[in-house]
Amino acid sequence: MSHVAHELHEEFPDKATAIHTLKSTNAHFSRLAEEYHTLNRTLHRMETEVEPADDATIETLKKKRLQLKDEISQILAAH
Repeated sequence: MSHVAHELHEEFPDKATAIHTLKSTNAHFSRLAEEYHTLNRTLHRMETEVEPADDATIETLKKKRLQLKDEISQILAAH
């Protein structure tokens, strides 16, 4: 189990400028990025046991984070 936060700029280091631009110009991307950030922070708290949760909850949230990351990746690739 990883206790490292998966921030977007770390997941896509070569797309930092695009992420910043899209956050301010694309409402859909901005919403996805905010949802990803919120979910990522929640997962990080759960994985470090600051906010206890059962394994099933953590796995469900990880799958949701992966779905968001995939959608964000597609938008970045098209940008």
